[in-house]
Amino acid sequence: MNTSLATGPLPFARDFALQLLEDMLRIRRMEEKCAELYGAQKIRGFLHLYIGEEAVAVGSLHALRPVDNIVATYREHGHALVRGLSMQSIMAEMYGKREGSSRGRGGSMHLFDARTRFFGGNAIVAGGLPIAVGLALAARMRGEASVTACYFGEGAIAEGAFHESMNLAALWRLPVLFCCENNLYAMGTALSRSESQTDLCAKAASYKVRTESVDGQDVAAVYETTCRAEQYVREGNGPCFIEYRTYRYRAHSMFDPDLYRDKREIEQWKQRGPLHGFTARLKQLEMLSEEEFLALDAKVGAEVERAVAFAEAGDWEPIEDLALDLCAREANK
Repeated sequence: MNTSLATGPLPFARDFALQLLEDMLRIRRMEEKCAELYGAQKIRGFLHLYIGEEAVAVGSLHALRPVDNIVATYREHGHALVRGLSMQSIMAEMYGKREGSSRGRGGSMHLFDARTRFFGGNAIVAGGLPIAVGLALAARMRGEASVTACYFGEGAIAEGAFHESMNLAALWRLPVLFCCENNLYAMGTALSRSESQTDLCAKAASYKVRTESVDGQDVAAVYETTCRAEQYVREGNGPCFIEYRTYRYRAHSMFDPDLYRDKREIEQWKQRGPLHGFTARLKQLEMLSEEEFLALDAKVGAEVERAVAFAEAGDWEPIEDLALDLCAREANK
C-alpha cells in the first residue's frame, strides 16, 4: 500500500478546511468515548465503530445538499453526526434513552432523522440499497431536484440487492449516488478471499454506471470526487458509483477479536490516518497551528462530555409505551 500522505494546496478556503477537520475530530472523539462507555456497559447490544474512516463521511457529506436523502449502514454514527443529528441525540440513542434520535428503540445501528433526511442506519448488509432506489424514484416522480446517497461496505456487493439496485437505477436513470466504503474486510473476510473480481468499479460499470475511485483517507480528495459525482447525478445523467478506499482501525464490532488481520497492516494504514494526514497538511500550509489544533480538540471534547451528560440524564421509555407504533393484524376466527 502507498503510505505517503497527501500534500500540496487545498481547493477550498481555510474556514472550510477547519470545518472538515473539526467534523473528523467530532466523529473520532465521540466514537472513542462510545468504546469506553461500551466497556462500562453503559452502551449495550452491537456497536460498530467508524474510527479510521472519518474522511469518507466528512468529505462526501459536505459535498451534498440539505435536500438530498442519505441512507447508511450499521456503521453510521459518523454519517449521522455530519448530516446534522446532534451528538446528544446520537449518544442518547446509544444509551437506549427516550431522548435518542429513534426514541431509544433503535440503538447504535438504527439512527434515523427525517428532519435531516437521514433514513437510517440499516442493520442488514445491502439493506439500504433498495431503499435508496425507492427514495430516488419518489424524488423523480415528485419532480424534486434531490440526490439519494447510499452508503455501504464492499461486502454488500456480494449481495443480490446490490445488483438488483444497480440494474434498476441504471435502467431508469435514477438520481442515486452509490457510495461504497471499501475497508477491505467484510466482517472478518478479506475482499480477495470472497470476491473473484476485486475491481469494484468494474462490477458497477457492468451496469453501464459511471464510476469513480478515490483515496478514502484524503478528505480533500473525497470532497472533490463526490462534488463531481453528485453534479453528474443531479444533472439527470443517471446513477454514479464511488469507491472510497479506506480502512477501519478497530475490529468489525466490539464482539470481534480481530484475528484475521496482520497487526502490521493496521499500523501501516494508521500512518495514513485521515486525521493525522489532514492535520499535518494544514500545518504545512500554515493554515493551522498546534495551539489551534489543541483548542479545537478541547472544544470537541467538551461537546462529547455534554452529550454523555445528556444521555445519562435521559429517561427510559415507560413500560406502558412499549406497544406504541406496533401494528398487528387479528387472526381470522
